[in-house]
Amino acid sequence: MKEQTNKYQEQTLFNISWPLFIELALHMGMGILATFMLGHYSDEAAAGVGVANQLLNIFILIFNVTSIGATVLISQNLGAGQLKKARQLARSVFGLNFWFGIIVAAIVFFFGERLLRLFDIHGMVFDYGLIFVQICGFSLFFESISLALSATLRSYGYTKESMVVTVIMDFISLVGNLIAIGGFLGIPITGVTGVSWAIVIARAFAVCALIYLVYNRLALNLTFKDVFHAKKEDINGVLSIGIPSAGENLSYQLSQLVITSIVVSLGTASLAARVYILNINMICYLFTLAIAQGTQLLVARYIGAKQFERALRRGLRTLKIAMAASLLTSLIIALTGTPILEIFTKDPDIIAVGIPVLWAIVFVEPGRAMNIVLMSSLKSAGDVRFPVVIGIVSMWGVAVSLSYIFGIHFELGLLGIWLAQGVDEWLRGIFATKRWLMKPWERIVGKKAEVSA
Repeated sequence: MKEQTNKYQEQTLFNISWPLFIELALHMGMGILATFMLGHYSDEAAAGVGVANQLLNIFILIFNVTSIGATVLISQNLGAGQLKKARQLARSVFGLNFWFGIIVAAIVFFFGERLLRLFDIHGMVFDYGLIFVQICGFSLFFESISLALSATLRSYGYTKESMVVTVIMDFISLVGNLIAIGGFLGIPITGVTGVSWAIVIARAFAVCALIYLVYNRLALNLTFKDVFHAKKEDINGVLSIGIPSAGENLSYQLSQLVITSIVVSLGTASLAARVYILNINMICYLFTLAIAQGTQLLVARYIGAKQFERALRRGLRTLKIAMAASLLTSLIIALTGTPILEIFTKDPDIIAVGIPVLWAIVFVEPGRAMNIVLMSSLKSAGDVRFPVVIGIVSMWGVAVSLSYIFGIHFELGLLGIWLAQGVDEWLRGIFATKRWLMKPWERIVGKKAEVSA
């Protein structure tokens, strides 16, 4: 057991993060490519699918409740050498996400149209969005199970295996997109309908592949029995971390829905520009996401092994790297703004709206890097309430309110909305940095010791 424990404690950030980087790059790349292809098929289709994706992402956050909690607890138990407990947690999370997936898929199936109407989109934009919601809503069941299984593999350090599944899944989706939009092999063009079904097939494959890999790499045979035998203790532990953690993400997604409704009032050009720029923007924080996820795993293991100073140094080193990378990437994108936007659309109105926003991204992204790295590290250290409290206050009190003030009142449009979100990102990032330097795990460990006594 000692040898196994040391292996989990001594994995490097590079070994864990490079497969995560490739996986995220491919996943984001497919999203960008799908938007690119839909944009050439129809700007209304790109806008409708973009809005529909925001709706579905809110439900995916429900699955993240368990996957975030699982990642932290499994990693902490591995760091502490409690290997049997880690395996039991994996079984419980699989069962929990199975039921979450069924419930959420049913909600989207029966109420998807009503929920989409809350975005106040009309005409073909709404029609395309509804098609996407109705078909892809079914695949949320597969997404739920995939997130649980991926969290388990990553917690054990098998990030390369998760990456391979994503590569194949994205390839399936790409082929489906080409057939649906390009009409290859003499197959009729099916547009958004075909793109949606390609996603369903790809997610179904991912579940099958991940179940096999969990069995093959961890010798963990997940069966239907696990769906009904999740331990209450495990569920409580996972939810105690996952609910506050996902609460921050949920607050962000809901605030983005409100901001989207503000963008809708600016017109179709602004809405389409936002969808395209959100995809471009992913490139800026791609590297940050990868090393932040790797850092989250390592910090959880260090905390489990009570190597607190090592956890502190790891978080700060990752922070410096992420901020520098985000600034450099966003600056390159801003300098090449027009050619990049023209990849997605030739509409001069959309390009005119988008160019100033690309420069605003240079201001936003270093602040976002602070958020992504340290908020996830705080959760790994057990400080799960602070990120959600700061998130709710700042996202709604700053991002949403300033989006309206800058974008509508001062008539800065989409540029004003992006600047408002930049203020929010920097504010939360500064708070996260101060919190990390306060070493919150010392207080948490002290409370646990008092309870044990």
